[in-house]
Amino acid sequence: MSTVLLSIKPEYAKVILDGQKEYEFRKRRCKTGVNKIVFYSTAPESKVVGEAEIEDIIEGSPSKIWELAKKAAGITRAKYRAYYHGYHNAVAYKLKNVVVYDPPKELSDYGIDCVPQSFIYLD
Repeated sequence: MSTVLLSIKPEYAKVILDGQKEYEFRKRRCKTGVNKIVFYSTAPESKVVGEAEIEDIIEGSPSKIWELAKKAAGITRAKYRAYYHGYHNAVAYKLKNVVVYDPPKELSDYGIDCVPQSFIYLD
């Protein structure tokens, strides 16, 4: 099994760590075998703030994924639609066992020197 570190906007990291957002939406699926996500909250926070296990991965059209995930999406439909504008496929990672890092960690704690654009595999 593998772990991926995702760069995520602070507003979305907060609602994941608060338990209000149970899905992380992406435009591309990461490789097979990833079972954990570590969250890097981008500027101005610029810290690794927590992690979660992946309970399930669902893929399909953006409208289909919204119908399946909307009650626990943690974002508005408008933001969701804007994110997937022009895309025909959506990926949603169903999260479980969320852990908040207190205190948050540095990227250097993972041997990473620069902020990943979207994600980086940790192992």
